[in-house]
Amino acid sequence: MVVMETDAVSLTAVTKSFGAVRAVDGLTLTIPRGSTVALLGPNGAGKSTTIGMLLGLIPPDSGKAALFGLDPGQAVRRGLAGAMPQEGGLIPRVTIGELLTFLAGTYPAPLPLDQVLALAQMTGLRNRRVDKLSGGQAQRVRFAMALIGDPGLIVLDEPTAALDVEARREFWNGMRTLAGRGKTILFSTHHLGEADEQADRFVVIDRGRVVADGTSTEIKKIVALTTVSVTAPAEVGWLGDLPGVRRMEVRGDRAHLRSADPDATVMALAEAGAVRNLEVAPAGLEDAFVALTSKETV
Repeated sequence: MVVMETDAVSLTAVTKSFGAVRAVDGLTLTIPRGSTVALLGPNGAGKSTTIGMLLGLIPPDSGKAALFGLDPGQAVRRGLAGAMPQEGGLIPRVTIGELLTFLAGTYPAPLPLDQVLALAQMTGLRNRRVDKLSGGQAQRVRFAMALIGDPGLIVLDEPTAALDVEARREFWNGMRTLAGRGKTILFSTHHLGEADEQADRFVVIDRGRVVADGTSTEIKKIVALTTVSVTAPAEVGWLGDLPGVRRMEVRGDRAHLRSADPDATVMALAEAGAVRNLEVAPAGLEDAFVALTSKETV
């Protein structure tokens, strides 16, 4: 499908409240065509509301949302955007083939059914009734529903939640194939390791606002905390007062020190003779995520 040469997603100062709760608070986000972007945030951060507004399902109270320069609802009707919800959206008592054929008829230039079934790894399930599917199979049907209109933008909400390890691998192989064809992919997930492997950009939102936006390396540098871990001594309280240490956790027989100056922390541990089984690990995406979205000041 040919779409206009403009950004796939544009949200400009959008806000949305539900009663006294401000779900999205002046959020601005631009996603160029051809990007694979992970939308991250804790429960209640505003991810679902943001996705609803960019798909035209939820009207913003203020600000503007656009897909490929068009009103979101118009873009979706033209087949420029396809969405895969985490659950729901399936009609019982029809076969997969019947469901997808019906949906294809609502788009101006849908993909061939056989191609969609192949992309969703469902070629042999065309005649299976939707209400007879396993959780993982139902998730693949939702993926096929998102693809049938041949969209330029594919929006995925927890796409691998019901899939086993092998199915996840196959799913992301398919997504990389679509990305290689120039599709724009926006997905939300709680699997941070999976996001780190698949996305080329990360947008972290919390309390309705963007709190970080960049590559994996850039997001980790924002926090810049290194984990220094050692076998915990009999008394551990003093470890939290070492140079550079911002947080301390004791799990089992290991003390994990989050440090902004790991060299100083290690030197202090050495001087105290407490470097048994010393390990030093740079901040990971999970560390950055927790620090960025923590309700407490670190």
